[in-house]
Amino acid sequence: MDTSYTDRSWQSADGLTLHFRDYGEANDRPPVICLHGLTRNARDFEDLAPHIAAQGWRVIVPDMRGRGDSEYASDTASYAVPTYVGDVLALLEQEGIERFVSVGTSMGGLITMVLATIRLDALAGIVLNDIGPALELAGLDAIKGYVGQGRSFPTWMHAARALEEVQGANFPRFEMQDWIRMAKRGMTLASSGRIVFDYDMKIAEPILAADEAAVPPDLWPAFEALGGRPVLLLRGEVSPLLSKESFAEMQQRLPEATAVTIPQIGHAPTLDETEARAAIDALLGRVT
Repeated sequence: MDTSYTDRSWQSADGLTLHFRDYGEANDRPPVICLHGLTRNARDFEDLAPHIAAQGWRVIVPDMRGRGDSEYASDTASYAVPTYVGDVLALLEQEGIERFVSVGTSMGGLITMVLATIRLDALAGIVLNDIGPALELAGLDAIKGYVGQGRSFPTWMHAARALEEVQGANFPRFEMQDWIRMAKRGMTLASSGRIVFDYDMKIAEPILAADEAAVPPDLWPAFEALGGRPVLLLRGEVSPLLSKESFAEMQQRLPEATAVTIPQIGHAPTLDETEARAAIDALLGRVT
């Protein structure tokens, strides 16, 4: 499989240079845009993107601000979903994209749902990966427990073992080579020679500063607005963030959506799983 891509960039409204990987060629199909999770980056889709591109789709994979090869923000308050939505809209404008298929993992799915409240017409198809309008507090607290800690490691083996300590319950089937692979996707070699997480530690500030008593935004109307277009809902079988009950309610509110549970996976499926890959292929086959 051809895994080649072009490194490209776009500008945010507040002047940041943001990076994206561009796979395949523009054609009559709407492109697929893969949006990563909170502490992740474009490398999360390094296998899925070429797989989709090989089927004749253009695939765009951004590093959201503060992650990967995108610039870090001086205003840490901009590390928030509404700003990320604005960044995606700036990317669409630069590339002249009127419609696209969104593959959103975790935070990427939140971006997709909020985008639906602004530019519903832009969504030709949607994959929501282990995310929904209602999230479990225990799962959110677990994320708060590790985001922004700034740890570093002397070797990839040390980095992989550290990930296993924190994320082991989410990926019970992983072998050590899987943990090393995950480490290489989410971390990078710093100038110091140490291995570090590949994101701005300050992305944690708005999350940790949020008032726990504040009422979260109601995303159910945005979710229900996705009806009438191809939608794929994915959930990790042991996800601590998206409960079985919330997943069932999502299916009730959007009965035409396809729902797939990925066995023996927590938060979040990597989308390299056989079940996830087959479901995404089937969704793309429904996009017009």
